[in-house]
Amino acid sequence: MTGFQTLFYKEVLRFWKVATQTLTAPIVTAMLYLMIFGHVLQEHVQVYPGVTYTAFLIPGLVMMSVLQNSFANSSSSLIQSKITGNLVFVLLPPLSHWELYGAYVLAAVVRGLAVGLGVFAITAWVGRPSFVAPWWIVIFALLGAGILGTMGLIAGIWAEKFDQLAAFQNFLIMPATFLAGVFYSIHSLPPFWQAVSHVNPFFYMIDGFRYGFFGQSDINPLVSLAIVGSFFVVVSGLAIQLLRSGYKLRH
Repeated sequence: MTGFQTLFYKEVLRFWKVATQTLTAPIVTAMLYLMIFGHVLQEHVQVYPGVTYTAFLIPGLVMMSVLQNSFANSSSSLIQSKITGNLVFVLLPPLSHWELYGAYVLAAVVRGLAVGLGVFAITAWVGRPSFVAPWWIVIFALLGAGILGTMGLIAGIWAEKFDQLAAFQNFLIMPATFLAGVFYSIHSLPPFWQAVSHVNPFFYMIDGFRYGFFGQSDINPLVSLAIVGSFFVVVSGLAIQLLRSGYKLRH
């Protein structure tokens, strides 16, 4: 386990050394979202009975921050290593594909959860959300961070330059996150867009995470858990296969 521990430590240290950019900046961004949307819609929107719009918004912002920063950590690490050429020093040691996968994804989970906790600590005093089912919060936060960390790993393996990685993030990750019900309930959408939301796995991550706070959700949390868990297995299997084959890494 020495190789895994060393690579994991290296990945955590990589984002911790620039904490202003990797931790503080996302927290400030989430706070700005809360100030703008909460102030404008607080008196006009009530999604769940007895839940203010600000309280409804906070779990969505927390989960959005977890997802986006988990993806950013693993994807940026790999693309930087490939472009600067220091990836060879990761591939030379006898690390298995399981160790590579575990170290990169676990470090991404750590960063995602750290940002999520920071966002919650800063915003919770505004909306004061409750904790009806805390284990649901933990489960969906871990699964969501793991999925996006894995997707970041896949994107980092596939991309050969920063432009390709930016396209992956701007045209897939960002739209899927913003259209997953962070700022609204899908029941407020027309039927067509409700149907579109149901094929977005990010929606189930955020909806299940929000259920842990209020005990209310747009979808049965067990259904969300089954879909999110299945999606995690699929993307993990793909990432591990890419690492095993050395696709765009060893060849």
